[in-house]
Amino acid sequence: MPNRVLILFAHPLFEKSNLNDVLVKHIPDNPNITFHDLYQEYPEFDVDMQREQELLLLHDIIIWHHPMYWYSCPPLLKQWIDIVLEHGWAYGKDGKALEGKLLLQTITTGGRKENYSETGRDRYTIQQLLEPFNQTAKVCNLTYLPPFIVHGAHSMTTEGYEENGKLYGQILEYLVNKPINPKEISDYQYFNDWFTTKLS
Repeated sequence: MPNRVLILFAHPLFEKSNLNDVLVKHIPDNPNITFHDLYQEYPEFDVDMQREQELLLLHDIIIWHHPMYWYSCPPLLKQWIDIVLEHGWAYGKDGKALEGKLLLQTITTGGRKENYSETGRDRYTIQQLLEPFNQTAKVCNLTYLPPFIVHGAHSMTTEGYEENGKLYGQILEYLVNKPINPKEISDYQYFNDWFTTKLS
């Protein structure tokens, strides 16, 4: 059976992001992939908890696709997390609704990869900055996968956009059609690096 993938896309300035435009255009037209643009659906931030919970239940792999926004996620995705991941449903003694599902973050950054290190301009690694999301996943009984990160959006060429868009499409097709072993992927800091071993 194929995996069902839900992409929760959150970009407050999507119309200005050349990189995310290309990434989204490379999402395969596949009945097992659902693309859900939160800013299009909820421009007033009035997130429909029941609808979102129903969507989560219908899918096996959840992707939070967003830009790195002040070392976190855009405000609407945070609103979504606060409202949808309800106590007694997603976490707590009786909160087992998401148990066994996988969570992957697809993140774009304006800065280059080398910026995200102890000696870089941003002082912390991507893994350190994303630890609150990792912990949120664990509390909600989700299995957190290393993130798929595309760095350097501000300096990327058109060819770079297309190369990363193609890679994203390949990853999504793989997620749908192949069994995923989280233990194998956990040895890598970036989902990108693990996936390239599958292409060789």
